[in-house]
Amino acid sequence: MLEIQRRQLLVDGEPRLLVGGEVHYFRVPRDEWPDRVRSLKAAGCNLLASYIPWLLHELPDGSFDVTGRTRPERDVAAFIDLCRDEGLYFLARPGPFVMAELKNEGLPYSVYRDHPEIVPSGWDDVPAPTRTVDYLAPSFLAANRRWYEAIMPILAPRLQPNGGNVIGVQLDNEVGMLAWVTNSPDLTDHLLSDLRDWVRTTHGDETARRYPFDLADDATWARAVRSPDEQWAAALRVDLGRFMRTRFAHYVQALRADAEELGIRDVPFVVNIHGTEGGSGAPFPIGISQLVETYAGVPGMLSGSDHYMGDMTLGTTTDLHMINAFMAAVHDADQPITSVEFEAGSGDYGGGLDMQYDPSTVELKTRLCLAQGNRLINYYLFAGGINPPLDEPVGDGNDRISFTGERHGTAAPVGPEGQHGLTYAPTARVTQAAMIHERWLASTDEEHDDLALGFVLDHYLTEYHHPGSPLMTEIVEHLQAHRGAGARRALWRSLLLAGYRFGAVDLQSADVELPHVVALATTRYLDADVQQRLVDHASAGGSLLLLGPVPELDLEGRPCSLLADALGVKPGELVHGERDYWPTLVAHGWAAPWPQTTAGWLQPLQVTDGDVVLTDAHLDRPCGVDVRIGSGRAIVLAAELPSDPALFATAARELGVTPGVGLTADVPGVVATTSANADGERLLHLLNVSGYPAHVTVSTDPGADVSHELEVPARSGHWLALGLEVGGARLAWADAELTEVGAGRLSLGPGLSTRGDAVRAVLQSDRPVAVEGDSHQISTEGRQVVVTGDDSPLTLTFS
Repeated sequence: MLEIQRRQLLVDGEPRLLVGGEVHYFRVPRDEWPDRVRSLKAAGCNLLASYIPWLLHELPDGSFDVTGRTRPERDVAAFIDLCRDEGLYFLARPGPFVMAELKNEGLPYSVYRDHPEIVPSGWDDVPAPTRTVDYLAPSFLAANRRWYEAIMPILAPRLQPNGGNVIGVQLDNEVGMLAWVTNSPDLTDHLLSDLRDWVRTTHGDETARRYPFDLADDATWARAVRSPDEQWAAALRVDLGRFMRTRFAHYVQALRADAEELGIRDVPFVVNIHGTEGGSGAPFPIGISQLVETYAGVPGMLSGSDHYMGDMTLGTTTDLHMINAFMAAVHDADQPITSVEFEAGSGDYGGGLDMQYDPSTVELKTRLCLAQGNRLINYYLFAGGINPPLDEPVGDGNDRISFTGERHGTAAPVGPEGQHGLTYAPTARVTQAAMIHERWLASTDEEHDDLALGFVLDHYLTEYHHPGSPLMTEIVEHLQAHRGAGARRALWRSLLLAGYRFGAVDLQSADVELPHVVALATTRYLDADVQQRLVDHASAGGSLLLLGPVPELDLEGRPCSLLADALGVKPGELVHGERDYWPTLVAHGWAAPWPQTTAGWLQPLQVTDGDVVLTDAHLDRPCGVDVRIGSGRAIVLAAELPSDPALFATAARELGVTPGVGLTADVPGVVATTSANADGERLLHLLNVSGYPAHVTVSTDPGADVSHELEVPARSGHWLALGLEVGGARLAWADAELTEVGAGRLSLGPGLSTRGDAVRAVLQSDRPVAVEGDSHQISTEGRQVVVTGDDSPLTLTFS
C-alpha cells in the first residue's frame, strides 16, 4: 500500500520516488498503446498518469462505455493493466473536470444542456466566459455521481493495496482556476445563499456593520455581492475569497466521499494546484490560497503543482523554488510536495515553430524540485496523440473532443504518431539519473538554515475583484506588485543565489514555529494577527528582514500599524520613478559600500531610533533602517531593490544567520543546497542555470573549513555525495554524480574538479577497493580511501 509519512511516499513501507509521464490512452490508437507505454518505461519512468475524460466515455444516449464496446480506446481497464504488465504504477485522473484542451474542460455537453442552473454568472450578473460550473450545485454533484459509478468500479479492484497498480486518484482538476483567470466568481443564486450563511456565521454581530442593508432579502443581497458598493467592497473581497476556500474544500470532500463509497480507499487522493500564467510562477500561490483547505493537513490528501514557465532562467528558477517552498509551508508534517503536471515539452505547443526551450530546461527543473523534496513528478504531456471525433457532431469547426484540431501534443517528448521529440532524450537522461539516486531522493529532506521566507496566504486573495471598484482594484494591484518573492523577485532570488538553504513559513498558522530570521516581502496591507506575530517573534529575540512598503493597513484597507509602531517607524507615501525623476538609493553602515542604485520606487521612513542603511540620494530621506525591537532586530528595506546576493547575504548575517553552504561563483545563476536523511546520508544539489560555465567554490561543512573548487558546465545539474552508503562503502565525497550503484561496485561520471590530479572521491570502507583503468590512483589509510586523478569517468570495485 502507499502511505504518506514524514513527507515521504512509502510503497509497502519503503520510501519511493515516483517519476512518470502523462499518456492519454484516448488519444492513441489502441494497437499503439504498447509502443507509448514502452517509450515511457525506456525513459526510466516508473509511473504513468492519464486523465479519464467523462466527455469521452458518456455516449449520446446517456449511457457509459468504459470497456471499449463502442470504441477500443475506451477500454480503461485494458490500458491500466497494460501499464501493470510493464511494471508501471498508474495515477488515475477521472475528473469530473480534466481540462487537457478538451471541449467543456472534459465535461459532457449533456451536463450543461440538462442543468442550466449550474452555469454561473459573475460580477454584475454577466454570464461566465468559461465552461465553469457551480461545483456544489446538487444537480452537478448528482450528474458526477453517475460518472463515478461508471468509472470507479474499474479503478477500485486495480488499486495498489488490492494487488493492482493504481497508486493514486486525482479528484477534479485545477479547481477554481477558470473563475480566477477570468475574474468571474461563480455567483449563482445557490452560491450566494451559502455565502450569506457563511458571512453570518463568521462575523456574527459584526455582520450588520460590514454589510449595512437587509441581508434577508435575496434580491438585495444578490445585488450587493454582484455589484458591490465601495462601502463594503473591500470586506466582500476578503469574505468571498475565504468563503470560496471553504466551498472548494466541501466540493472535494463530496467527491472523495463518493469515490470512497465506490471502493477507492487506501491510496492518496490528489488535488492539482494551478497558478502559473504567461510563463510566470509569481501568481501560483493564488492556487494554493484557493485550495489550501481541500488538502492541507487533511489525512489521505496530496497536493500537486501544475506549472508551465518555459525555459529555466534566473526568473523561473526563483519562481519554481518559491512554488515548492510555499506548497510545503502549508502542508502538515507528513505531506510531501509533488508535481502532477510538470512541463516537459519543447515549447512549440501550437505546432508553428513559435517557441523552442533549451533542452536543459526539463533536467534543471526536475533537479531543483527533487532537491526541495518532491516525491512524485509527472511529466506533462509526455506523449501526444490524435483527438478522436465526438460521437455527436456539434458544428464547432472540427467536431473533435479537443479544440486543438486533429493532432495534439506536438511538442511532447513523444509526438502524436509516437516519434521521439526534441525533449525525449533530456527527459530520459534526468529520469534515469534520478532513479539511480532514488534511495536518497525518496528519503532525504532539504537542510535549511535558520531562515525562511514568510508566506501570507491572504496576500493571494486576489482572484476576484469587481472591475468597477477602485478600492478592490487598488488593493489587488498593490498586493500583486509587492507580495511573494518581492518586487523584481529581489528578496527570494538574492538569498537563493547567496547560498542560503531555505523554505517558507506560513505566517497565518499559529502552530508553526518560526526560524530565527523571517524574511518577508511586505505590502501596505497586512492583517493585525500577522503583524502581531512578527512583533512577538522579534520581541522575543528573533529577527526580521522586511523588503517592501511598511504595513499600515489591514487587508480591508483599515488602519493597522502594529508592526510599524513596534519598529518605531512611520512610513511616508511611496515615491515612484517617472519620466523625469529616478529615485536613487545611497547605502550606509553595514550596507556600504554599495553603488548608488536607481529604484522603481522608494518609501521615506521616519525613524524613532535605529541605524539608517539606505537613503534617498535626492533628499537624504531614510528608506532603509536597522532597528531593535524588544530583544530582537529588524532590517526594513522600503524600496524596490535589484537582486543583489551580497547585500541581502550581508543583511542576513547581520541578523545572525550565515549560509550552511559556502558558495562563491564567478557567474550568477548557481544554486546549491543539501539534503539529508535519518541515517545521516547527504547529497549536495548543485545547479548552474546560466548559459556560462561557472567556476565554483563550495563548502558544505563550514566548521571543518574544507572547500572544493569545481567547474560546473553551463546549464547543468549535479547530485554529489556527501556521505552515501554505496556498494559496501560510505562515499563521503565525490566530485561527480553516481552513474551506477551495485553490489561491490560503483561508477561516477566525469569529474567537476578543476585540477588534473584532484581528489575525485573519499570513501570509508572495510573492504579492499580497486579502481578500473589507469587514470586514477588510490591511497589508503585505515578505513579511509582517497581516489585522485583526472576528470574522466571513474569505476571502483570492492572485494
